[in-house]
Amino acid sequence: MTELELKYGCNPNQKPSRIFVETGELPIEILSGKPGYINFMDALNGWQLVKELREAAGLPAAASFKHVSPAGAAVGQTLLEAYTKARGADPVSSYGDFICLSDICDRDTADYIKPYVSDGIIAPGYEPEALEILRSKRSGNYNVIKIDPGYMPKPSERRDIYGITFEQGRNELQINDALLQNIVTANKSIPDSAKTDLLIALITLKYTQSNSVAYAYKGQAIGIGAGQQSRIHCTRLAGNKADIWWLRRHEKVLSLPFISGLKPPEIDNAIDIYISDECDDLLCDGAWQKVFSVKPDALMREEKRAWLNMMDGIALGSDAFFPFGDNIERARKSGVKYIAQPGGSVRDDNVIEACDKYGMAMAFTGIRLFHH
Repeated sequence: MTELELKYGCNPNQKPSRIFVETGELPIEILSGKPGYINFMDALNGWQLVKELREAAGLPAAASFKHVSPAGAAVGQTLLEAYTKARGADPVSSYGDFICLSDICDRDTADYIKPYVSDGIIAPGYEPEALEILRSKRSGNYNVIKIDPGYMPKPSERRDIYGITFEQGRNELQINDALLQNIVTANKSIPDSAKTDLLIALITLKYTQSNSVAYAYKGQAIGIGAGQQSRIHCTRLAGNKADIWWLRRHEKVLSLPFISGLKPPEIDNAIDIYISDECDDLLCDGAWQKVFSVKPDALMREEKRAWLNMMDGIALGSDAFFPFGDNIERARKSGVKYIAQPGGSVRDDNVIEACDKYGMAMAFTGIRLFHH
């Protein structure tokens, strides 16, 4: 098959729509459902991300994609662990995600995916029982795509904008430890675990709409700031998401007395409100009874700050250089200790000085990772 006709493009009025290859055959097989234009954009971008994570870390990898940017990405000892971590990075954003797996989907992973709202999944293969479980989602209409792991695209890529064709070489840059050798701060120590986290952050950024910044910790991206016009806004957005990820692990959150019968998205949304500044909306009379068996105490501002102050050893990657030290000041508040960014700003000295003030280790990669 060289061509697949789609229902419509990004929007229902954009017809006709299709995906195709000019030579050879499409490297995909639709095992269930009828994926759309955006589904395929998420699936193919996400597949590239998890394939590179697998190669870089030597571990199963997973990503949760929404609107052509990852909501989360991670590696794990098992595929189930990888996707659990990827989805757990930002479960509210992962609602209705496209799931991308580096390895053959097994039954345990399919069982975990089954109750969650998701648009579809792409993987290099599926165990028979896993495929049966996934095909049962959405009354049999869940999108399941199998991709040929040996597929190699052409070295150049094209896209049309306003009737004009753009062409460029594919971004085949290999992201590995060699990019982390130029440590420009007084602190020259980046442990192996932090190097892995930095590589996860950088590979994630390679497939995230720019401008973008990613925070990573213990084998997963925990905060991704995508598509911002300002670098500091990327850093703040990603940092705020990392803070939320950390707050979800607070003792008060873990012991919330949810009523039985709530669906996972309802629990995720309730937690998101509980740890936010709008918690009164959840804990007021008439609201909390719909979620909790007993009204919980609020998580106070001082408690949040004390818990966030315990964040440490976080890695941060940026797809382009930091123009000002304010990015470092914000990153520090979320426990960032290790940074990888291209360097090359006229204010590099200011950024290095800010890192040295907090004992951070920062590597200049010399490479930019814009993705549009």
